[in-house]
Order: sequence, then structure tokens, then C-alpha cells
Amino acid sequence: MLVLAFDTATPAVTAALHDGRRVLAESTTVDARRHGELLAPTIERVLAESGAALRDVTAIAAGSGPGPYTGLRVGLMTAQALATTLGVPAYGVCTLDALAYGTGLSEPFLVATDARRKEVFWGHYADARTRLSGPAVDKPQDLPADLPLAGAGARMYAEIVGASRVLDVPELPSAGALAALAASRLDDPDLREVVESGAHPVLGLPRPIYLRRPDAQVPAPPKKVSR
Repeated sequence: MLVLAFDTATPAVTAALHDGRRVLAESTTVDARRHGELLAPTIERVLAESGAALRDVTAIAAGSGPGPYTGLRVGLMTAQALATTLGVPAYGVCTLDALAYGTGLSEPFLVATDARRKEVFWGHYADARTRLSGPAVDKPQDLPADLPLAGAGARMYAEIVGASRVLDVPELPSAGALAALAASRLDDPDLREVVESGAHPVLGLPRPIYLRRPDAQVPAPPKKVSR
């Protein structure tokens, strides 16, 4: 097994290679404006550091969001293109799940990322591996109370949600955590059928999770001028 994982759903452009037992290499750059420019070199870097070639990859896992429209599509389109070229399966993994997995927590908590418009994307977790609800998008003040919070959305709105609730864990997703989470489920029975049906708890098709319409809108037709 050699899983190539990457995520572009947040300001972090992150990629990693996992052999089914451990992360062989990982690289992350935080730059919200250069996802398209940075992803390919980041993938090349982790392949070079691990001594692997792209043709050695047996599966691809990409963060499926939720996240900003443009950055998110960079990763998922790359996953689809590489899967077609290499003839290997590609899977989508909720970015919030990758963030949750990276915390290593064993008690209930929330994950929140920046959704812009003074909102957060969030999910409710029983532990680092088990999502109870979400993903959803809401104002930070509308998040469920009395649970610890992880993620950049929690840190950004600490004054609203309560600074004491914000956990000291990584705020942005790690491709290493995403790869490890995906690799742990690739031996699930009837994986292809369950993923295609949308019933798998972790892996999905490499498609974006959109919780609202993109900021860019198709212009309305011009109004008729009466004389």
C-alpha cells in the first residue's frame, strides 16, 4: 500500500505519503492564494523525500472540504486526474475528519474551520475517529456549547466561543493525518460498493462538500429599457 494524500480546503496546502504503517514524508505550506501553484511541487517533494515514484502510488486520498470553492477544487481535480492517469482509486475524506483525527482525542469535541462571512464549518465528534454530526456551517455563536473546540475557526473566534474551550492542537489539516485515516480504512470489506453508495463513514468519492453557493454568481440578464 502506498497512499498519496493531500488537502487544499483551507489555507494549508498539505501532502503526504503513507505506506499503510506510517507516514513516509509530509510537506505543508500555508498560503491561501496559491493552492494551484503549490500543490504539484508539494506532491513532488513528498515523493522525492520518501524515495518513491508517482507510479508506485496505489491509492489517492484528497480532502473534500468543506472549504472555499476555488482552493477545494484544486485538490479534488488533481486527485481525479492522477487517479485516471495511474489507474488507481481516488477517495475523498472530509477535511474536518482529518483535522479531528490529527488531534488524537478520545473524548467528545468540536472541529471548526474558517468559512468566511463570519461563519465556521464545523463537525461534532465523539473522539478523533468518530463524527457524530456535520459538516455544517453556522455563526460561531451558534455552535453547541460546553464542548472543547479544535481548528482555526475555533482560534479565530475564541472571544465568541470562549478561549478556555479552544484546544491546543493543530489548527489546520495535516495530510499525514488524512493519509493515516484513509489507510486505516482501505481494507474495509466491500469498500468500492460502500463508497459508491455514499454509506462509508470515512471515505467517499472525490467530490467537493459544498454547504453553500460560491461567492461568484452568474450575472443576471440586463434589464430591458422601456421607452
